[in-house]
Amino acid sequence: MRILWQLELFALNPMHKMQFSKKIFGDSDKKSVFLQQQIPPRLSTMRTTVGLRFLYGYMNYDKQPINIDEQLALLQNRGLMIEDVATAKLQLCNISYFRIASYLRYMEQDRQHHLYKSGSTFEQAINLYLFDKELRQLIFTAIQDIEISLRTKMIQVFSMEHGAFWFMDSSLFKNAEFYEGCLDNIKKEVSRSNEDFIKEHSEKYNYPALPPVWKTLEVVSFGTLSKLFCLFKDNRLKKQVAREFGLPQYTYLESWIRCITVLRNCCAHHARIWNRRFALKPQLPNRLPLNWITPSQKPIKLYHQLCTLLYLEQTIKPCMDLKSSLLKLFAKYSNVDLHAMGFPQGWENEPLWR
Repeated sequence: MRILWQLELFALNPMHKMQFSKKIFGDSDKKSVFLQQQIPPRLSTMRTTVGLRFLYGYMNYDKQPINIDEQLALLQNRGLMIEDVATAKLQLCNISYFRIASYLRYMEQDRQHHLYKSGSTFEQAINLYLFDKELRQLIFTAIQDIEISLRTKMIQVFSMEHGAFWFMDSSLFKNAEFYEGCLDNIKKEVSRSNEDFIKEHSEKYNYPALPPVWKTLEVVSFGTLSKLFCLFKDNRLKKQVAREFGLPQYTYLESWIRCITVLRNCCAHHARIWNRRFALKPQLPNRLPLNWITPSQKPIKLYHQLCTLLYLEQTIKPCMDLKSSLLKLFAKYSNVDLHAMGFPQGWENEPLWR
């Protein structure tokens, strides 16, 4: 037990490395190096013993499944009001408890014990769920316009300078390992495509291995497309593409399309986005040529992601008019807390939103 306690001390506080190694193994530098090299990886993989579970705080998951009546009772015991139990049962038959719980979390006053604020209702969580669902649909549609526009600009601008198969020329790309992975993804995406123009090309031509860029890029994912753009070496051409989107620097476009890729995937997989904190943050210039905002806080919430979409949309015709759709959605769900989405005070007065 004493050894386990000292192991725990080592894991939690690196400052005790040398003291611990001397106490257990003596003063040998070789043994100390061995300890520092070996103990962390070994402990991180040995999860079966009671002592090591104690060390890292592992526990056995012992919660059992509960039926819908029990789920409702659990919520009520935690202080949640359910105005229409019959409707709530039907909703839980179609939307999982765990999914709804992510919207209920916003209403908790005690997150350790999942106790809800006074006046919180199940219906409020459903309302948030429906708002988030409609929000995802709008964003996903807007991203389609941006994705198609980016494909078109990359095909046109890069091809006029580097030919029909520039995406297969490794000398045009940085980071050979990442590029090879990107090219492998392109090959896989083309091979599983059922588009008629891909099938017709394969039946007619056998060299080069892939169709020209104007066919190939039409079937690759947005994630692959964004990687291809970011890995491309010719910054002059990347800047040309960026300027067609109203961005003076290609680095802004790189940053934005990386973030948009993550946002798109969240929407595609029906993830909660309305109050999500995003690990990947877009670069926010203080000034841009078109209508823009005055950045005033860290871009970790959805507001700043929406601003990048609205900005890019100003250069795309036709487009869905995301701004008008969002304003209508906010009016429809007027009880939704926009501040939780990162909207600052006075956001509606920003040139981008007027």
